[in-house]
Amino acid sequence: MSIFEKLKFNADGLVPAIVQEASSGRVLMMAWMNEASIKKTLETGKTHFWSRSRKKFWMKGEESGHTQTVKDLAFDCDGDTLLIQVDQIGAACHEGYKSCFFRSVEKKGDSFAVTEKQLQTPEQIYGTK
Repeated sequence: MSIFEKLKFNADGLVPAIVQEASSGRVLMMAWMNEASIKKTLETGKTHFWSRSRKKFWMKGEESGHTQTVKDLAFDCDGDTLLIQVDQIGAACHEGYKSCFFRSVEKKGDSFAVTEKQLQTPEQIYGTK
């Protein structure tokens, strides 16, 4: 049985994908995948996603060079979420942090703290736009 027969895509044909650093277990990012992006990820060993905001297919690192090499792709018991373990090159976050989850909520949500060092600014990654 194919993975695509087990996955439960939403009404837009997408499934959420949690991307985790294989070496540390740190969650790096969450993105959306459709069938084509899953197939391309499996074919190339590099992560590919579907951008809901830009309405386009993209490879992680195609602009920044901060690529993800897939070590394992798994799905949960319900078939509605993917877990992709990767070797991350550079920042996973478009804001220049290793992880997109670099802000921790403090107190009762009245404030937050930045919990990791920024590796690069977006201008350093993408140039001035």
